[in-house]
Amino acid sequence: MGHVDVAGVRYELPDGRVLLDDVSFRVGEGAKVALVGANGAGKTTLLRIVTGELTPHAGAVTRSGGLGVMRQAVGAGLGDDPTVADLLLSVSPPRIRAAAAEVDRCELALMDADDEAAQMAYAHALSEFADAGGYDVEVTWDVCTMAALSLPYDRAKYRTLGTLSGGEQKRLVLEFLLRGPDEVLLLDEPDNYLDVPGKVWLEGRIRESDKTILYISHDRQLLDNTATRVVTVELARGGHSAGNTVWTHPGGFASYHEARRDRFLRFEELRRRWDEEHAKLKQLVLHYKIKSEYNDGMASQYRAAQTRLRKFEEAGPPTEQPREQQVTMRLQGGRTGKRAVVCEGLELTGLMKPFDLEVWYGERVAVLGSNGSGKSHFLRLLAAGGSDPDVEHRPVGDVEIKPVAHTGTAKLGARVRPGWFVQTHEHPELVGRTLLDILHRGDGSPHGRSGMGREQAARVLDRYELAHAGEQRFESLSGGQQARFQILLLELSGATLLLLDEPTDNLDVQSAEALEDGLRAFEGTVLAVTHDRWFARGFDRFLVYGADGAVYESDGPVWDEGRVERVR
Repeated sequence: MGHVDVAGVRYELPDGRVLLDDVSFRVGEGAKVALVGANGAGKTTLLRIVTGELTPHAGAVTRSGGLGVMRQAVGAGLGDDPTVADLLLSVSPPRIRAAAAEVDRCELALMDADDEAAQMAYAHALSEFADAGGYDVEVTWDVCTMAALSLPYDRAKYRTLGTLSGGEQKRLVLEFLLRGPDEVLLLDEPDNYLDVPGKVWLEGRIRESDKTILYISHDRQLLDNTATRVVTVELARGGHSAGNTVWTHPGGFASYHEARRDRFLRFEELRRRWDEEHAKLKQLVLHYKIKSEYNDGMASQYRAAQTRLRKFEEAGPPTEQPREQQVTMRLQGGRTGKRAVVCEGLELTGLMKPFDLEVWYGERVAVLGSNGSGKSHFLRLLAAGGSDPDVEHRPVGDVEIKPVAHTGTAKLGARVRPGWFVQTHEHPELVGRTLLDILHRGDGSPHGRSGMGREQAARVLDRYELAHAGEQRFESLSGGQQARFQILLLELSGATLLLLDEPTDNLDVQSAEALEDGLRAFEGTVLAVTHDRWFARGFDRFLVYGADGAVYESDGPVWDEGRVERVR
C-alpha cells in the first residue's frame, strides 16, 4: 500500500512571493484526504509538488506505491485530436506509456522498411509492452470503456475525445485510476462536470477503494461522504514573505466547521494572553526605569527587565491566526407584492410540458433536473421580466437578454426587479475595467446601480474579500472572485428577485458558505438552478424538471431525473 508524506515544503512564485511555507501533512495508507482552501491558495500547486512536476524550494515529499494522477482538464496536452486510447494511456503507469509509444514507433518504421532489423525491433517492443503489463492494462481499459461509454475498448479506442462530454471523459479516467495498478491517487476536482448520480457513484467508489487518495474538491456533500481527514490550505497574514500554510483536521467534514471555529477561538485566546504579558513586561521596565533614575542600586534590575522584554518581543507573538476568508454579502432586496412570480400554462417551446407555478415573496425555490431540460431558459424568461414585462420589471444591470420562445404566461409581481446571475456569461460591460472603476461609475441607468466614491467602493469590496483586487481588471479575477463580484453588483443594483444559475459552481467552500449567508439575509425572493446538494438544503421549495417532460414540485430535492425524452 502507498502513502504520501509532505514535510516542511516551501514554494516561491517566479516573482519572489512565497506561495506555500512550511507545509507538512501525511496521507496514510488507504486514507481519503481532502484538500480544501480558498481559490488561488495553492492547492493545485501543492498537488503538482507531490507528483514531482514542481520542485519545492525547501522541504521534501516522500511517497511509496505507484502514483496515478487526474488533472483538472483531463484531455489537455494530449496533442491534436486525441483519442480514447490516448486519454487512457495518459493516466497509465510511465513504463506502459513508454512501451506503447515504442510499439507505435516500430509499427510506423515497418511501413517504411520491412527488413529484419525493423521486425526484430518490433518484436522486442511487443515483448517489453507485455512485460510492462500492457496487455493486463488493456483488459482493465475494456472494463472501463464498457462502464463509462457502454463500448468495448476495441470499438472505443479510436473515438476522438471531442465526441465525449466533459463528464464522460472524467468518468473514464476515474474508472481507470480506481481500478488500475497505482496505489496512490491524486485527483484534482474529480467531481467537476459530473451530475449528481455521477457524484454519488464517485463517492461510493472512493469509499470502497483500498487505495490511498488525496483529492481537491469544493463539493461539500462529496467531502462529507468521503473524507477521512481534511487538510486546509490557509491564507497567511502579512506581506510577500509569508506563505500559506496547512492545517489538518483529523476527522471528516461533519466535524470540520466546529473544529475550525474552535481553532480560531484558541488563536484569539493565545494572542490575548500574549498581549497581556507584553503589557505587564513593558510596565515593569517603566517601573524600574523611574526607580533607577534616583536609585543607582536599581540599575541592574532595570537592565534585567529590559533584557526580558527584548527576549519576549524577539520570540514574537503566538502563531498568528490565518486569515479567514470573511465574505459578507448583504443582499438587501426589499418588499414587493405578495406574489413574486406567477406562471400559467407556461410551456417553453420544444422543451417541457405546460406547468403552473406561484412563488410568494421571500420564498426560496430550487430548480432541479437534468441538463438540457430547459431550467436555464426558464430563469432567462424571468430575467427578462416575464411574458409581457412592465417597465418596473426591467432586469437590473445592462445585460442583454435574448427572448425565450414560449406559450402561456410568466408574470412578475408588483415591484419585482429581477437580478440574474450566470457563471458562463460574457461580460463585455465589465471586461477591461478595474473593480474600483466599475463601482465608481455605476451602471448608468436611472433606477439602477448608482456610482459611489472610491472609499465607499473599497469598503464594499472589503466585505466581499475583494479589497486587494480593487485595481485588477474583471477578466483577471479567478472564477470564484468573478462570481462574488457579480453577486455584489446584484446586491448594489436593488434586485428583489434573485435568479441564480448554478451559483456555487466555481466557488470554494468558504465562498459558497458566504453566498449562503448572504442569501439568508436577503429579504427578497430567490430562484436557483443547482446541482449542489449541500446548497439545496437551504431551500424550502423544489421545482423538478422530469425526464418525462413534466415539471412538478416535490417535498425534498430529487437528483436522479434522467435526460428528457424529447419525442412528444
